[in-house]
Formats: sequence, C-alpha cells, structure tokens
Amino acid sequence: MNSSGPDLPPEARARLEEEVRSLREQRRQLAEDLSQRDPVGDRGDDSQALEGADELAWYDDRIAALERRLTGRDRRAGKGAEGLPPGSEVRVRFEDGTVQELRVVGIPEEVPEGEEDRTMTSDSPLALALAGSSAGADITYSTPDGPARVHLLDVRLPSWGG
Repeated sequence: MNSSGPDLPPEARARLEEEVRSLREQRRQLAEDLSQRDPVGDRGDDSQALEGADELAWYDDRIAALERRLTGRDRRAGKGAEGLPPGSEVRVRFEDGTVQELRVVGIPEEVPEGEEDRTMTSDSPLALALAGSSAGADITYSTPDGPARVHLLDVRLPSWGG
C-alpha cells in the first residue's frame, strides 16, 4: 500500500492490506446490490435500504481506520486520554508477582501470531489506565473479573510519541 507508513511487521502490514482489499470488494458489491433495488417499495424495503446505508457507512469507517493505520496518520503525540500510543512498550508487575513486557498496537490485526499474550491495543483497559503514568506507579484497571492492579516498572514511548 504505502511504504512510507508506520513501522509495522511485514505480516501485520500484509494482513491489514488484505483486509482493506477485501472490505473494498465487499463494499463495492453491497453498493452495487443496493443500486439495483427497485426504488418503489414498501416500508420493509425502506428499512432494508436504511440497513444497507448503515452497512456502507460501517465499511467506509473500517476502511478509513485501516488506511490511517497503514499510512501512520493515526499516530497520537505522546500519552493521552486515548491510551498509550501504538509502538509503546511497557514492563509491568501483576498482583501475583509476574513481570511482563507488553507492546502496544493500534488495532488487533497488528498483533503478530503467537504474541497475543505480549501485546495490547492502545484502547484496552490496561493501556487506557497506563496513559500518563510513569515508572513506579501503581495502576488499577478494569477487567471482566473486576478491578485489577499492576505496578508500572518501565514505559518506553515510540520515538515519534515524544
């Protein structure tokens, strides 16, 4: 797609580019199907047309988000209310004493196969809770099982993030 985009692992870039290609084709087909509909119809037809329009908007939003990630236009400058920026690396100690290094990605498709347990998205509860924190901080974040705590041992922001 765009070789001047962010530093993505080749396999992540390929997955994202394939998803964009597939979504564009699905969107094209949906738009074609909707344009061939009979403009005169009943309320059920009107409802289906509205659902089709919503589905087109979903495709447009998803394609735009993936393209922003591929070109690097979704990068946030430093830590913020949206969570740690993609490319950040943190080392945390969980309540059970285990220490783990985690890498932040912008979207789940960037997670390399086999590294799911060493990666988190920038909008995950942990990344949101860690945003703005410094090494030495004790952080509480939400999990499906209730609140959890980690001790932030180290945080490294990407070079473009400050």
